[in-house]
Amino acid sequence: MAENTKKPVIAIMRPERYIKESVELARSMDFDTFTVPMVEITDMKDEFFDGFVERVLDGRADYVIFTSANGIDFTMSKISAESRENFIDALNRTKVIAIGPTTSKALEKAGVKVMGMPGVYSSEGIVDYLRDYVAGRVVDTARSFYGSEHLVEGLRSCGAVVNQTQVYTLEKPAGNEQDKLIDATINGEIAAFAFTSSMMVHNFFEHARSRVSEEQVVSALNNVIVAAIGGPTAQTLEGYGVKVSVIPDKFIFEEVLKSIKERLS
Repeated sequence: MAENTKKPVIAIMRPERYIKESVELARSMDFDTFTVPMVEITDMKDEFFDGFVERVLDGRADYVIFTSANGIDFTMSKISAESRENFIDALNRTKVIAIGPTTSKALEKAGVKVMGMPGVYSSEGIVDYLRDYVAGRVVDTARSFYGSEHLVEGLRSCGAVVNQTQVYTLEKPAGNEQDKLIDATINGEIAAFAFTSSMMVHNFFEHARSRVSEEQVVSALNNVIVAAIGGPTAQTLEGYGVKVSVIPDKFIFEEVLKSIKERLS
């Protein structure tokens, strides 16, 4: 938790695994930080994962889409060390699509060649990017249990045969840290909030309702800068009555911070 200084305090509510790098990035932009995870990431394996791996290995997947670095990490963790090299080689014989630069870097670090990336880093952006190429093609994606259905529905509307496997899920952390964030929100101690998923918004409000009325927390948020990483997150905030101050042009955390900094200056 940040002490009161002349620097604006930004609430960073990303999962624990991203806190260190997020804080370093925020401080490099001259923010103080109040860091409390409002989302946690946990492993899961559904009944479709083995079929996904088999299609990739057999060359039956034309396109493989990854929508986050987490999707890559949790996919690779489920494949045995002795089979991983074969799986990566097989991925490199398909057309691998990354949702954005962070995902692309994670794929390249794993040894996977990225064929392409949309101009807009979102599910809708991927659909627009692949619209003219996927009719009759087999498309596989490994992603979050809470991944947007826009991706699957959009690609199917373009004529693709789409398979998805959910390789990780999101959960709500609970504890004194989350309570302190709500108190700081109501007390006006935070200048800006960086919301990076709809699940983060829902969890924030669940915690808030355990301490204050929803009207109080909405009022507090509407007196500061509220940033949403993209359209779906903004819509979720607006559904609670929160006015979204900024949505960056590129849906990555660094751009969220830059947008907040511009708004504050």
